[in-house]
Amino acid sequence: MKYEIPHMLKQGGGAIVNTSSIAGLVGIKGNAAYGASKHGVAGLTKTAALDYARLGIRINAVCPGYIHTPMTAEDLGKPERYAQVMEKEPIGRVGTPEEVAQAVMWLCSDDASFVAGHVMAVDGGYVAQ
Repeated sequence: MKYEIPHMLKQGGGAIVNTSSIAGLVGIKGNAAYGASKHGVAGLTKTAALDYARLGIRINAVCPGYIHTPMTAEDLGKPERYAQVMEKEPIGRVGTPEEVAQAVMWLCSDDASFVAGHVMAVDGGYVAQ
């Protein structure tokens, strides 16, 4: 945002979507440093949204849950771990990168023109528990 915002101000506005995690919305046992960093992204997003909303820049964040990516592939490949993950997934499956991308695209679109400072869970209902 440090480098992006000055350019957006010159062009009259825009939309920024930061990436956090469900760990930025809830605590996850054994992940204190990761959780602190992701809560920081959420706080930065909300504060920056307030600072720049009247200047035409909308700032939001997405908080993906368990998403099937190369980073999670090994974990999901272990039957015992997969079962543990599925126990906590209200929607009954992990998400896809495309589903997170759709949320980002919406937040960047004119359809979300009245959305600023939102930290959106894209998690199949995980943080609703």
